[in-house]
Amino acid sequence: MPVLAEERATQVLQKFFVFWDRVGILLAFIVVFIMFGALTPVFFHPINILNVIRQVSIIGVIAVGMTFVILLGGIDLSVGSIVAFTGIIAAGFQVKWGGSLFLSIVVPLLIGGGIGFLNGFISTKGKLHPFIVTLGMMSIFRGATLLVAQGKPISGMSPAFRFIGAGMIGPIPFPVILFLGCVIAAGIVLKRTVFGRYIYAIGGNEEAALLSGIMVERYKISAFTLLGFLSGMSGLILTSRLNSGELVAGQGYELDVIASVVIGGTSLMGGEGGVYGTLIGALLIGVVSNGLNLLGVQPYWQMIVKGIIVIFAVLLDRLKRRFRTT
Repeated sequence: MPVLAEERATQVLQKFFVFWDRVGILLAFIVVFIMFGALTPVFFHPINILNVIRQVSIIGVIAVGMTFVILLGGIDLSVGSIVAFTGIIAAGFQVKWGGSLFLSIVVPLLIGGGIGFLNGFISTKGKLHPFIVTLGMMSIFRGATLLVAQGKPISGMSPAFRFIGAGMIGPIPFPVILFLGCVIAAGIVLKRTVFGRYIYAIGGNEEAALLSGIMVERYKISAFTLLGFLSGMSGLILTSRLNSGELVAGQGYELDVIASVVIGGTSLMGGEGGVYGTLIGALLIGVVSNGLNLLGVQPYWQMIVKGIIVIFAVLLDRLKRRFRTT
């Protein structure tokens, strides 16, 4: 009898995890959304909703790139520093160095991609864990931001540059359009291309991928380069929105980005998940942050709540993998 009861419990849990993978995170988002609306009516105000989705787009663009890296079983802790550094570079071209709008956009994006390439190249060729490499890069480029800016924010962007972060196309903020465009493009790449299939294959079983002839190092470097590029894009959006290159820009983004990806169902073990789940995860994190702000919850408690959510999501992923193998 105990054995039979255990088998039934296992079957129930397996069905639950199948259900959760399909609609669980979406239902969780809807419940949290309605809950905050009930607790504070201001939450449903159109201006507040607009602010939420605009803020989510800044984190979400990075989270799209992080999805690729985590699908490979990697991690990147330098994204916040890349946001700050590329934002200062963009502001420098706008205000100090007499650069055109073109250079203010293209150079930071190339620098972001270059930093991502370094992260991937050093971790793969040097046989170092990405956690260590990107932790070092986080410190390097946070310091480089201070050096370039000489310890002071750089303010006063052109109206054309400010459109990137503050502009509207009809009723939709331009950053939201950029974010959704990244999500759709990444979804197509992951599900419809050889590149995407190889990302899943490497994350699922790197040794098997190597034996089947996949150039694993090339795909890892490409994923980190994409993440760096998108972090640079986020840096442009944030700098444009603030009308200033801030020294502390991007601080804490690592937690929000990784939380968005993991909550969205992408496994930290690699090989499982997708960018559409990341979209919902980013929205959930944005709604939680905004709702807690409206309720007057101190930022310290918000960090605790986000940390708990990440730990819960990772534990849930562990349980899913355990019961799938039983």
